[in-house]
Amino acid sequence: MTDLERLWDDYPAGPAPVGAILAASAPPTRQRRVLVRPLLTAGAATALTGAFVAGTLVGGSGPAGPAAAPGGPGGPDRLPRHVAFQADLEPARSCADLRASYVERGLALVGPWGWGLELFEQADTAAAGKDLSATPAARAPRTERRISSETGTNVQEAGVDEPDTVKTDGSTMVVVRGARLDVYDVTGASSVKVSSVDLPGVDDPEILLAGDTVVALGRDTGSPPDAPGTRVLTVSLADPATPDLVADVGYDAAQASARQHGDTVRLVLARGLPDLDFVEPTGKRSRKEALAHNRQAVRDSTLEDWLPTVTSGPSDDRTSRQLLDCDDVALPTDELALGTTSVVGFDAASADRLDAIGLAGLTDIAYESADHLYLAGSGGGRVCADWCDDAGGTSYLFDFALDGTRATHVASGEVEGALRDRWSLDEAGGVLRVAVGPTSETGNFSSVLTLQQQGRDLVERGRLDGLGHDEEIQSVRWFDDLAIVVTFRRRDPLYTVDLTDPAAPRLLGALKIPGFSAYLHPLGRARLIGVGEGPGPGGWGAQVGLFDVRDTRRVTRLDVLPYGSRTTALAGADPRAFTWLPDQRTLLTVIEKSSSRRVGYLSILRLAGGRLHERRIKVEYGADVDRIRTVPLPDGRVVLVTGEAAQFLEL
Repeated sequence: MTDLERLWDDYPAGPAPVGAILAASAPPTRQRRVLVRPLLTAGAATALTGAFVAGTLVGGSGPAGPAAAPGGPGGPDRLPRHVAFQADLEPARSCADLRASYVERGLALVGPWGWGLELFEQADTAAAGKDLSATPAARAPRTERRISSETGTNVQEAGVDEPDTVKTDGSTMVVVRGARLDVYDVTGASSVKVSSVDLPGVDDPEILLAGDTVVALGRDTGSPPDAPGTRVLTVSLADPATPDLVADVGYDAAQASARQHGDTVRLVLARGLPDLDFVEPTGKRSRKEALAHNRQAVRDSTLEDWLPTVTSGPSDDRTSRQLLDCDDVALPTDELALGTTSVVGFDAASADRLDAIGLAGLTDIAYESADHLYLAGSGGGRVCADWCDDAGGTSYLFDFALDGTRATHVASGEVEGALRDRWSLDEAGGVLRVAVGPTSETGNFSSVLTLQQQGRDLVERGRLDGLGHDEEIQSVRWFDDLAIVVTFRRRDPLYTVDLTDPAAPRLLGALKIPGFSAYLHPLGRARLIGVGEGPGPGGWGAQVGLFDVRDTRRVTRLDVLPYGSRTTALAGADPRAFTWLPDQRTLLTVIEKSSSRRVGYLSILRLAGGRLHERRIKVEYGADVDRIRTVPLPDGRVVLVTGEAAQFLEL
């Protein structure tokens, strides 16, 4: 056995650690503030008004409407109400106050052509800040191994499952193909398809699996293209040979996030600006007249225009009700983008019994740890209708404690800077860690911040500035006491940040190489895989790099495999297209090559002697390339799922 093999066999398994927020920069004449200001202090927190008061909010007994009879045909059941406000927010005092808040903020966003500001602040992004160099440490923090979830999906957080097109419990596997769910028995020498069931009314569904219950989620086919709704179907696999569709619930709001904790499913739904009776200037209508008409349309809008509804029941007898009662909606600061964000929790087997709370503002990113949900949104006059535009450089954070289907708001904060996606957030030991890129309110560099709840506020505890001047964050990976941040413009600086002391994050080292890693996957304490793009013999294209991270102060790249021009590694945008098999020291990733048509390859990479040894299989074409999955089973076998087949993979 080699030293490398001994080291590999000794790897410990460790726990695994939401649209990017874009921002315009400030005018060159403005005095630039280099440092991100601390998150909300107790005094500043009073600027956030509103509330989260929970319960199941469909047909509630508050001002919005009468209560629905539990289990009746009128809609989802109502769960017992609990107080979801324990922080700096207060409930809307009445439906009139809630409507007035929407209207007042809407009037500031409407113009002669409808939703949208006429002028947006423009700016340059001159570099600011100071360079930070690596500092020696007595004990450098380390990476840990990451493995797929129990249902076979490569996820961000251990114990927090994510929707996918394939799920398994080790003996039964379910696969979504179009509007159909196929059920397979994978206990024998080959996979056997045992049944299928239609998934009506849902576009491009993805699924979650809890016991013998499948929850399918996707865009509601009955919703308009410019205002997508969400459909949730529940399928019982009590008898896998005869799957049974047992529940059908729809929301007229777009799905921003879906996560599963045990048997609990939690949705974050976003409903943007309503479609009102707007006009535009014409030869017979001046801009002033159009503006007056559009402002009156906002004044005439009702709560039904602003708040989402939920629909349930059989296809021939569906009933709709308002999802949120007025006193179940928080009124955030004026700076948060206008719209409605809903947090909905339910048991997988009871999708029509809801716990839901709402926020009268839009958030872009949702990150869930084992026991907290963090929502992040931007502000500064942000407009979201069919599109979004950001005119500010501040991100707003909302922290919710999770208890079963319930979410309780416990703290709020804000940070100057832009979050790329959900991977920019992580929680460990009660500390929220955030990676932010530059905006008009920061220097032209990226930063890593640590935040902690103090009373009702998320306050800054530590920070590290100066990462990647004139560059953008491409990927982030978090560990208990370490962060790895990749930025890119022409080269790929891979930064390692020591988080052992959350109050004093320290830069350990930086590795600069051509290309960049859009997805990082740790293999243990010695190796890290980076999937991204870079130069190769045939030109720019997909690449996979193998890094030595035993000394996180001096990370080195051991090997790189370029795939050639016109290739893309799908895991860079969708980590579910990546699988790590620690027992076989093998990784599987999907590579697309585009020429006259899309061709999908499965790249099988075995690690030995500090090198990548590849075998490549052509497996799919066209749109089905996005559906290629490799699903590990508990017995060590792997199922390769393509557009129409599911077969065991010979490694």
